Amino acid sequence: MQDHVNATRVSHRRVPWNKGKLTGAKPPLRPKHVWAIRTKLQIEDRTRDLAMFNLAIDSKLRGCDVVAIRVEDGAAGGYTADRATVRQKKTGWPVRFELSEQTRQAIDNYLKAANKRPGEFLFTGRRGPETSITTRQYARLVSEWIASVGLEPKLFGTHSLRRTKPTLIYRRTGNLRAVQLLLGHTKIESTVRYLGIEVDDALAIAEQVDV
Repeated sequence: MQDHVNATRVSHRRVPWNKGKLTGAKPPLRPKHVWAIRTKLQIEDRTRDLAMFNLAIDSKLRGCDVVAIRVEDGAAGGYTADRATVRQKKTGWPVRFELSEQTRQAIDNYLKAANKRPGEFLFTGRRGPETSITTRQYARLVSEWIASVGLEPKLFGTHSLRRTKPTLIYRRTGNLRAVQLLLGHTKIESTVRYLGIEVDDALAIAEQVDV
């Protein structure tokens, strides 16, 4: 009898959200994939998704911080600013980021289409302007964007968007300190681990410098 009860309890347990998904570090997107996703969202006139995707790439924020952004964080005066500052949930530290012209335009178009006002979440949830979309909803959107350009959703995730621009910046400049600041890491070691920097990477950068 007890075994039957235990079996019933097990059968009613919720299936983990990441069941069947690959865990571990997710690779960044390549520039061609970024442009492919942008183009597809533009063609399909998905104003909100384009604003969210562009903002995620530029801000380099974790998913929990992307969904928590409010209108005034980036567009206090009614139009999107060149730069914005968000306090990270995980560390409590503020982090600044730049917003490219195409991102500002995408957000401005979305603000107008959705009639957004300061005090509201930028990306609202299903319960109205008082709630933001959830991190699970955001993750589902990311998987959808990834799949739409022929990539395997299981191989990528929200951290792929966060890692995309920092990875490009590091590869082009070798400036690890700059990437640390942009990611809002308190320790340089965290940035090294996050980028997956190996000795060969460091040597490749060193070979480009003559003294």
